[in-house]
Amino acid sequence: MKTKRSLLLIIALLFFSSFGIAKPLVFGIVPQQSASRLAETWTPVIKALSETTGLEIVFATAPDIPTFEQRLANGDYDIAYMNPYHYVVYHERSGYQAIAKAKDTRIHGLIVVNAGSDIDDVRQLSGQTLAFPSPAAFAATILTQGYLNQQGISFQPKYVSSHDSVYLNVAKGFIAAGGGIERTLNAAPEEVRKQLRVLWTSAGYTPHPIAVKAQIDRDTQLAIQTALTNLHQRNDGEELLSPLKIHAFLPALDQDWNDIRALNINVLEH
Repeated sequence: MKTKRSLLLIIALLFFSSFGIAKPLVFGIVPQQSASRLAETWTPVIKALSETTGLEIVFATAPDIPTFEQRLANGDYDIAYMNPYHYVVYHERSGYQAIAKAKDTRIHGLIVVNAGSDIDDVRQLSGQTLAFPSPAAFAATILTQGYLNQQGISFQPKYVSSHDSVYLNVAKGFIAAGGGIERTLNAAPEEVRKQLRVLWTSAGYTPHPIAVKAQIDRDTQLAIQTALTNLHQRNDGEELLSPLKIHAFLPALDQDWNDIRALNINVLEH
């Protein structure tokens, strides 16, 4: 009898694990901005995706970009909006596959200074402490620091955890300059944005992907991709996407990020 009960319990557990309530899909957003701001702007989009696909999808982020990177390495996110360099690394390491990217967009690194600053040439940044989100932030850190290094400009980096923190530090005059990107600068609060001036802009590269874990089945991948690329056609599409400073999403392929691979960046090779 005891053996029979044990067998029934095992069968029941297998049944419920296969046909019970499915675990929600976790959609991780790179923490370029504060968690509250990300939740405010991304939660309506994720809710729309859930409604369209019939899947339970939940918002997630991380306290800082290095923690986000560790979670990508662990495969903690089922779906993730990550920077282009993250994608190249974690496609290889964790099997993330790009399914969408912003339409008609290239990502540019920016160096911003205080609007009232007399700095009008990057050479004036020599010897200064400059703010960056994190060592592996692609455009805001890697592109901007690469340019400064190419110009022979010495500087002391200060990593402040997010793009918003960079902008706030520069706007308040705590730091002479910092690295950012157009999308997050345009999304910054107006009272911060009006205190900033763009000193330098990099060349453009393929923007952030939305990628899914390899373990997500093909039908689910296609459902999420279709929902993403149709968002702008909804009656509330502009309302959903405008806070992200994205007009629409396009389907994406892994090779779209070969321009990033060609840079041979090795910041996360450890």
